[in-house]
Amino acid sequence: MRRPDIDDPELTLEKLFVFWPSAAAPFLSRQMLCPGCPVAPFHTVAEAAEEYGLEEAELRSEIRQAIGRL
Repeated sequence: MRRPDIDDPELTLEKLFVFWPSAAAPFLSRQMLCPGCPVAPFHTVAEAAEEYGLEEAELRSEIRQAIGRL
C-alpha cells in the first residue's frame, strides 16, 4: 500500500497511525482515545480536533513534530 499524504484532509486516523505510529503520541499525551478507537477508520484529524475541542492546526503541528516532519 502506498504511503498517503500526511496533509490530506481526508486521511483517516487509522491510516495515520498505521503509516506513522509515532503520530499517536500527541493524542495519548492529551488523553485522547483515538489510537485504538473503533471509529478511527472513519474519523480524520479535523474531526478528532473538533470532537475534543482542540485547534486543528495545533494538533497537526504536534503530529508533524511527533513523526519528524516539521
